[in-house]
Amino acid sequence: MDQFRSQSLFKEYALYMAWIVAITATAGSLYLSEILHYEPCRLCWFQRIFMYPQVILLGIAAYRNDRKIIPYVLPLCIIGGCISIYHYSEQKIPALAKVLPCQVGVPCSTSYINFWGFITIPLLALIAFILISLFLWLGRAGTSHAEEELEAGDSSAASRR
Repeated sequence: MDQFRSQSLFKEYALYMAWIVAITATAGSLYLSEILHYEPCRLCWFQRIFMYPQVILLGIAAYRNDRKIIPYVLPLCIIGGCISIYHYSEQKIPALAKVLPCQVGVPCSTSYINFWGFITIPLLALIAFILISLFLWLGRAGTSHAEEELEAGDSSAASRR
């Protein structure tokens, strides 16, 4: 019974949890660039392009409890996650950074942070993309209780006509 409740909880609040992750990732990237003055590299900008719109899209969807947004946001997460994987690989595999080096601005192989020798900004972005994808994947299956009641009310009203 507890497992059913936790699954129901994830389905019910998946959009909110994904939205919170998107807000946190966006706030973190803005903090790093605007407060700590870390200049984003080219790949960081591409990751931002795929993360920032999710704050608005998931915020509206969470407010409206509109799960129809999920198929549109998941590709943003997948593409952004692929860019994060490549960026992280470029930081951790020196030979890969030589294949397509950044010509302008900060080199993409630069690590502003490197906690415990493996946690870098692209890894944090990848974790955010994975968490958003996971929440949306869990939230996409089935409908919420409110939607079920709405559908039940609509079908009973249609059968009375």
